[in-house]
Formats: sequence, structure tokens, C-alpha cells
Amino acid sequence: MEDIGEGRLRLLYPENRIAAEVQRLADEISADYAGKELLLVVVLKGAFIFAADLARRITLPVSLDFIRLSSYSGTETTGTVCQTGDIQMSVTGKHILVVEDIIDTGTSLAFLLEGLKRRGPESLRVCALIDKQGRRRGDLAADYTGLVCNGGFLVGYGLDLDERCRELPSIYEVLANPSCGGRNDSSM
Repeated sequence: MEDIGEGRLRLLYPENRIAAEVQRLADEISADYAGKELLLVVVLKGAFIFAADLARRITLPVSLDFIRLSSYSGTETTGTVCQTGDIQMSVTGKHILVVEDIIDTGTSLAFLLEGLKRRGPESLRVCALIDKQGRRRGDLAADYTGLVCNGGFLVGYGLDLDERCRELPSIYEVLANPSCGGRNDSSM
């Protein structure tokens, strides 16, 4: 366990493990979409770091667009998905890969996929860095999954707790409410 600011975090996935998973996912995606152009639809804000690393490692032409969804207050889901920003590019007839930081209950992802399907993409798949299966509602699954865990509230590598801790380069489980405050965990 590490002390970060006022709270406590337990390291789950160090930087090198995350980097290896991102490379593996990029290799799989590059092979599956060989000869095709791919539009990455990145779910903000949590997936922005993962998407940047993934896009740089995919070995085929990619375009990026961004959508903003929220369904959390603190460490609990509200049960309601709020879309506060939409993609700008047309998805009609395109190969779409939704890039998510984490699939938890699956409520936000189900909402997003339903909306994208109505826009007529050629194909629609999901890449999630983390598949957190403990609270899943329904049988929703990612086509490309990095890390699998069953529970806990996670922060770091883009994941946040009320907009804090995104900057941490590793992924931690929150054991108590941390302040994070710009602390770099590379020395931990």
C-alpha cells in the first residue's frame, strides 16, 4: 500500500504492465483491421491517456474523435448516463473502435453503442483497458480487453476520483479518499 496525499492507494498495475497490455492490444487491432482505416471513438475523459498510447502503437491509419459521457458521482454510479459532448465525424460506413478506460456496470457503454449503431457504421467494436466484471449489468463485453479485475475503485492512467489522480502513471485501487494533487508515482 502507498500513501498518496491524504489517502491510501494500493498499486494494482504498474506502468510497465500497462505498457505491455497497450502494445498487445495495438498489435491485435492492427492485425484485425489490416488494410482498413479505423476511427477511434474515445470516451472522455478517462480514456484519453490510454487512447493516445494506443493510437501511437496501432500500425494502420487511424482517425480520432471524442465523446463525453458521465455516470459517476464520487465512487458510486448514478445509474444515469449523461452525454455532455458528441463526436463530430460521421461514422456511417466506417470501421469504429470505441476506446474505453474501464467497463464497470456497462451502463455507459451500452448507451454509447446503441447510439452509434443507429448511425450506420460498417463495423463497431470496443477496446477497453480494464474490464471490471464484479458489478456488470448484463452480458456486455469488450472485443479487445487489456486487464481484468473484479472490484475496487481504480484511479491513475486517466482514471479519476472526482477529477483527481488521472495523472498517476500506474493504476491503483482506492482504499481511502486520496488527494493525489499532482504527485508523480514513478518513485513508488
